[in-house]
Amino acid sequence: MTRVISCINGPNLNLLGQREPEIYGRQTLQDIETMARDEATLHGFDLQMHQSNSEGAIVDLLQAARTEATGVILNAAAYTHTSVAIHDALKSLDLPVIEVHLSNPAAREEFRSTNFIGPVVTGSIAGLGAAGYVLAVKALATLIPSS
Repeated sequence: MTRVISCINGPNLNLLGQREPEIYGRQTLQDIETMARDEATLHGFDLQMHQSNSEGAIVDLLQAARTEATGVILNAAAYTHTSVAIHDALKSLDLPVIEVHLSNPAAREEFRSTNFIGPVVTGSIAGLGAAGYVLAVKALATLIPSS
């Protein structure tokens, strides 16, 4: 069986490299995909990268991961702070999920201190920029058995 990591990215992440680079960095989502895919390959995984600005589409991707993936990397972006629907979809997963944020939401605006995602994921990585995705792949490699 192929070991698949579903990497799901939320709203506005399609604008990485252009939108607020002082916060989110200058790397594009394609750059991040390349880095994460290279790391995944080193650990024997196939990485499937997704991005949607739609909350419902992210729920659909999480539901699909139940049968199509062995692990998930999720950057829910702004939905981290608002989405009970994504929270509930995550609760339906029986596989490891690593939450990633390019910036450190806890060090930003007060409204970003609410996190509906953190309580229902395996672990979280925040504030390390694009390297957070590579670290998330490494974390999943330690959590998912090779056979």
